[in-house]
Amino acid sequence: MTPDERVTDLLATFDAPGLVVADLLCDRHPVDQVAFTVVQPDLSPRDLTYGELAESSRRFAAALVAQGIEPGDRVATLMGKSADFVTTVLGIWRAGAVHVPLFTAFATPAIALRLAGAQAKLVVADAGQRAKLLPGDDLPAVVDWRVVVAGGAGEDGDLRLDRLLAETDPGRAPVVPVDGSAELVRLFTSGTTGTPKGVPIPVRALAAFVAYLDYGLDVSDDDVYWNAADPGWAFGLYYGIAAPLASGRRNILLQAGFSPETTWEVIRRLGVTNLAAAPTVFRTLRSADVPAPEGLRLRRATSAGEPLNPDMVSWGAQVLGCEIHDTYGQTELGMSIVNGWHDDVRRPVKPGSMGRPMPGWSAAVLGSDSDEAAAPGEQGRVAIDLAGSPLMWFTGYVDAPDKTAERFSPDGRWYHTGDAGRADEDGDFFFASRDDDVIIMAGYRIGPFEIESVLVADDRVAEAAVIGVPDELRGEVVEAFVVLAGGVEATEELGRELQQRVKTKLAAHLFPRAVHFVEELPKTPSGKIQRFHLRQARAEQVRSGS
Repeated sequence: MTPDERVTDLLATFDAPGLVVADLLCDRHPVDQVAFTVVQPDLSPRDLTYGELAESSRRFAAALVAQGIEPGDRVATLMGKSADFVTTVLGIWRAGAVHVPLFTAFATPAIALRLAGAQAKLVVADAGQRAKLLPGDDLPAVVDWRVVVAGGAGEDGDLRLDRLLAETDPGRAPVVPVDGSAELVRLFTSGTTGTPKGVPIPVRALAAFVAYLDYGLDVSDDDVYWNAADPGWAFGLYYGIAAPLASGRRNILLQAGFSPETTWEVIRRLGVTNLAAAPTVFRTLRSADVPAPEGLRLRRATSAGEPLNPDMVSWGAQVLGCEIHDTYGQTELGMSIVNGWHDDVRRPVKPGSMGRPMPGWSAAVLGSDSDEAAAPGEQGRVAIDLAGSPLMWFTGYVDAPDKTAERFSPDGRWYHTGDAGRADEDGDFFFASRDDDVIIMAGYRIGPFEIESVLVADDRVAEAAVIGVPDELRGEVVEAFVVLAGGVEATEELGRELQQRVKTKLAAHLFPRAVHFVEELPKTPSGKIQRFHLRQARAEQVRSGS
């Protein structure tokens, strides 16, 4: 089957009338087939089969109906990676309701914003997360949702997940036919550039998610696949939960906290062959004083979430036994531009490149002030060509018409990602920055990522963020905020060495005019650096003359 034929087949499966989501994601798979391997905190594995998942999710779907949940209602989860989580999410979908993921690292204000924005009617929370839903400064005493507690007791009036599953007749589970446009998930953007916005994810998006599992990650039936991302965010939910269920391929869910030692041990014990994770995971494995175990079986390694530093590609080849392929996407798209692993799309990786449009997608770099394609090598705005992107599923934010209009060109031809980049003569795309992270200095448009990559390639640097700071002469100048590796002392001499490194490795005009050593960088709960906080603080300092 050609890639075009595969895309057509996926759309026929997931974008049609009369679809039963529970059948697509669970019931059509063999009952004894393993859906997930849940790795307990002590690293002991427990397999969860589709038969078990069908039984438990039927019980929860019936319980939701008994609580008055109707098709289209929003049900939120504040849960870690567990069998209870998968049961809950599939039960929500089986009932025809909409899943609202809440990241467990969220504080109460972030949770309250999303629950109110989604108009959630019920929240399922792990017992250890329940306190975040208590009334206080950020949550009123009277709310519109009921709480179900998983893994323990809750507050007075709470329901308990274990009792609901034990006491509910699975035969009372509803069967809810929908079409491909029906809302499956409402996921809020990370807030990298402003207030989080609700993204409605339809059933038809499953076609795009499975396509990435096929062409981006090349997950085969024989793979031991591990998507290490948290399902509270897009990459973990789309490709760690939804796509594996839709394609009948097992994923690993690790309940223990992240550490280099734990990561290496899971890869070794379970014989992981296909690993997908954020760049931070790979960078931490590289910088930690923990050697890789012998006998690794990895044949595929893929990065997503933020751009992968170019030097990590060769590190992967040397240590993991395979290069790390970078891929690009957004909450609103899923992954769309990739260094794909599948034989039908695989090509030599260019370090620093995020690859080419995946089958089912078409993209271009547009000029800075027009919707005409930029010349090869010229920095511009990364955009999705809707005329050539049958897998495109995003149509707009919930109750935010102005924000939606900003994303689409007036003629409906282009979706503007809000990211800056360039494409070379071969059609390979290179990320530069978010549009609002672009630094304009003396007429030069500078993306921070290349400079950050040069800085973090120095063993003494753990993390770096580069911003533009107002300058009377040049408009803006480059400055860097640097988190040093453990045991490294911050000195003026080190700052000068890092400046010279950028001059030597990149370009003289790109060197940071100041290097600020800091303990940590401002980030979203998902780990993305919020450069705009640094820009705002430095701009205020410049205005005040400090």
